[in-house]
Amino acid sequence: MLSMLAKLLKALNSESAPGQIALAFSFALIVALTPMFTLHNAIILLLAFVLRINLSAFFLALAAFSALAWFIDPYSARLGESLLANPALVDTWRDMYQSDFWRMTAFNHSLVLGGLIISLLAAVPVFVLSKVLINLYRHRLLAWFNKLKVAQVLKASKFYNLYKSIAE
Repeated sequence: MLSMLAKLLKALNSESAPGQIALAFSFALIVALTPMFTLHNAIILLLAFVLRINLSAFFLALAAFSALAWFIDPYSARLGESLLANPALVDTWRDMYQSDFWRMTAFNHSLVLGGLIISLLAAVPVFVLSKVLINLYRHRLLAWFNKLKVAQVLKASKFYNLYKSIAE
């Protein structure tokens, strides 16, 4: 866990595009707020490994958002249940469930449907917010932090030595 955190700090301090880290956060949000073994999560994981995103950021954000999902799951299930029980959509869900492809998506499960809707709605704001925060961190907070005496003490610690060994 410590080495993964060091890799995330390395990515934050590097010249890599903030969009790569922000996209990792957005992908992690989608995977974390829905049950793990679903078709859309397999597609997201495939995209995470194929696209140039920071995997350390993805896995750390996945852990953080999974903890958040524990609190959001009741609301996700309620949203999914209300969508599945909506009289105007019952025919649509029945027709979709007759197809093998749509049955594999597991949209007939209230937690999958509600979690996917919430995560897709939140993915864009998470992407934008994390991109802004990464830029603010790089341009303001990092320069200020390096001037502090605490930073100089931390640079003498075991964690910083681990960070430097990974960064090089």
